Amino acid sequence: MTKSIKDDVLLRLKTIKGHIAGIEKMVEEDKGCSNILLQIAAVRASLEKVGLSIINEHAEQCFLANEDGKITYEELQSVVDLLVKFLK
Repeated sequence: MTKSIKDDVLLRLKTIKGHIAGIEKMVEEDKGCSNILLQIAAVRASLEKVGLSIINEHAEQCFLANEDGKITYEELQSVVDLLVKFLK
């Protein structure tokens, strides 16, 4: 993972951690269900963005590593498998 992608992922994860702490506080303070669920949806969307960013980086590393520009079936399958695991 490149340094810039790693830094971006770590920043996003720290932000997500902050949102989760906020949700925890909302539950402790008996805030409304709709507000809590809205925050949970925001965290879920943020996690999906982080996951897709990591998958994109992995795919680029797999595919750009080949000097001849050709992608093997195994390399393609590796990226597809990772995407399937992420989407489950």
